[in-house]
This record gives sequence, structure tokens and C-alpha cells, in this order.
Amino acid sequence: MKIMSFNLLCGGKDGRDWPCRTELVLDTIRKADPDTLGVQEAHYDWIKALCAGLPDYAYVGVGRNDGKTEGEFSAVFYKKEKFALLDAGSFWLSETPDVPGVKGWDAACVRICSYARLQETDAGRQFVHFNTHLDHRGVVAMQKGAELVAEKAEEICPDLPAFFTGDFNVTPDSAPYRAVIAGGFRDARLLAPVSDDGATFHCEVFVTDKYDEPPAIIDYCFVKGDVQVRSYRVLRDAYPGGLYPSDHFPVLVEVELPSA
Repeated sequence: MKIMSFNLLCGGKDGRDWPCRTELVLDTIRKADPDTLGVQEAHYDWIKALCAGLPDYAYVGVGRNDGKTEGEFSAVFYKKEKFALLDAGSFWLSETPDVPGVKGWDAACVRICSYARLQETDAGRQFVHFNTHLDHRGVVAMQKGAELVAEKAEEICPDLPAFFTGDFNVTPDSAPYRAVIAGGFRDARLLAPVSDDGATFHCEVFVTDKYDEPPAIIDYCFVKGDVQVRSYRVLRDAYPGGLYPSDHFPVLVEVELPSA
């Protein structure tokens, strides 16, 4: 089974705005052929484009601003013929996780986590895929957000395998990363016999004329429970003209679940 995480970039400019990159993003996803996919920075128009271009997939998730369609989604897409959706939900990374549109702690933006509990239609195995996008400025919000998802995972699926994907905006030496590990998750990058230590955020300019953040590992797939990680890859494919689908490289992890 293949799990993917992909920050699509909500905007862009000068030929790199999101409509110009839609087909590149769709082609990248089709080539990777993930069974489940967590996306970040996906506004509602992105969601509609993904649904139209990936008809084999369904999704769960809501806009972070109103719990409906406003604001970015941290949606989970899944192959609808391969999996039955048993449960799904979203919660906000704030002191009031059930209240839509609230900025948590010192966050610069409203942040959300969506999840899907899925069951394979043939083998009957179940798992839960959580997906989020941590804040990019609020130090407390990053930490508390990571801790909250780990706590919710323990509450929602204490006895099931789980995946936790997202753009965390932090590197592996950070406190929020350690909070995820302390919550029982493991970094798939470190577990895979075939792995990749390359950056997931690259320095191609998409939004401003100058960008002073260096390439870094800030996108992850964490696993929890009885999960065997077979491979971890950062997908760096460029398209004609050297254009990348996003300012983030997607992450693709191959895993094996225990028998039902």
C-alpha cells in the first residue's frame, strides 16, 4: 500500500499560479498512484480540480476557515474502490478543536487536521490516515498542534495502525517533531530499508522574487502501530522548462499492514 503527502501550494505567480500547475500536480499523483493521499494548501478550487482529475478517488476534509468550503483543506483522498470509509472527521489545532475557524495559541493562520478511517474491501484490514499542516510562525502553535494530533490519534484509533502525513514546517531536530514521536508515531523515512534524506521543500521561487528559506525536510509520513515500511521516496520530477508542480516535493511511502 502506498501513502502520499503533497503540499500543492495554494497560489503562485508568473506562470506558476495554481491553474498553470494543475495538470503537473495531477500527473505527479497519477504516476505515484497512491492508495491514500494527504494534501496541504488545497483551497476548494484545488479540491474540485483533484476530484475532476482523479475520478478513482474520494476525499474527506473541510475548509479550515468555516468547516465547509472556505480556507485551505488538509484533505485525505483515498481509492474509493479499494477502501470503505468507516469514519471521518476534522478538528482544529487550537484550544477549542471542535470549533471551526479558530486560530490556536500564537498561530499566524487557522490550522486543521482531517482524518479517514478506512477498511480494505478485499483484505478487511483497517487503518486511519491523519493529515495536517502545522503553523509556519507560531512556536507554541507548532508544538501544541503536534501534541494535539498525537493525542487525538490515541483517542480515535488506539488499537489500529495509523498514518500521519503533512507539512509540519519544522525539521527533524525540532520539538514538534519530537512531540509526534513521543506520541507513539515513527518517522517512515528512518524505518525504510530504501529511503531518501533529501529536502522536501525546495528553493524554487513560486510566490516572491526572493526566498530566503533554504531547502529542508519539513514534510513527513509518520506511522503508528504494526506497520512495516518498505520504502520512502521524495518525488523530485520536473516537467518541461524545469517547472515543478509545487514548491514542495511530494513524499511517497510504501507500507505493509498486518493481516486482518
